Amino acid sequence: MDKNPLSPRNDFVFKKLFGENVAILTDFLKAVLDLPDDEYLRLEVLDPSLRAENAGDKYCVLDVKLHTRSGHVIDIEIQVEYQKFIWNRIQFYTAKMLVEQAKSGDDYGSLPRAISILITDFILIRENGEFHNRFRLYDERTKTRFPGSLEINILEIPKVREIDASRLGDWMRFFAAKTRGDFMKLARKSPALAEAWGVIKRLSEDESARMIAEAREKGRRDFAAFRETGRQEGLREGEQKGRQEGLREGKREIVRNALREKLPLETIGKLTGLSLEEVEQLARGLAD
Repeated sequence: MDKNPLSPRNDFVFKKLFGENVAILTDFLKAVLDLPDDEYLRLEVLDPSLRAENAGDKYCVLDVKLHTRSGHVIDIEIQVEYQKFIWNRIQFYTAKMLVEQAKSGDDYGSLPRAISILITDFILIRENGEFHNRFRLYDERTKTRFPGSLEINILEIPKVREIDASRLGDWMRFFAAKTRGDFMKLARKSPALAEAWGVIKRLSEDESARMIAEAREKGRRDFAAFRETGRQEGLREGEQKGRQEGLREGKREIVRNALREKLPLETIGKLTGLSLEEVEQLARGLAD
């Protein structure tokens, strides 16, 4: 493998790591949360997907949602760049998860916990140097914790240090890893990290997977660039055009590379979120 390994911060790789490997997911969750171990005996991983927050959004939030043995709902997402209103959004989505679990007529005593885990590749909390901040409801004056069901965990990759020798510290260094040597050093720390490195290695050596991951990253950057252009102009029309142009170019790049690799049109549709008719239309346009 001549090129550097793919990054676990890439949304495609992140999905493969935590959406399709229960053992890896379980070890990570145990490092972050304080749930009893038996909660992880039966994890139900829901289909990890891009969560669109505005009509037409494709490069927005990649999250993996799951239920534990007792029905607690957990959502894990990764963000590589700061987004406006990120605090409001994570609060809203966590509360929304709790409401979605409540059924009409249910006893409030059976209400499960709603837990969000947000991994950021930037510093979000400047009030302290801790890379893991856990937020729950409590009285600021008496420091009494409210026995509620909402919990938000913020994990900031840039804050992790080599001296943070905890299990979670190792996972955060795994997210920050860039070279084969970085990953191999961490793989010796635990079986779960070794398995995670195995997934990264296989994806990195698979030309189709690398193509998809790199196309996703390029599309995300294009989308961000066009969005920023629209924001700087201060015009809603400019922002909308930037979003649409970024999405269009990102999709074209994925379709172009996927066709070069002779991937089935149905697979390209699943990758981009496009209908088969839209993929065929793009393919015809690229052939012209």
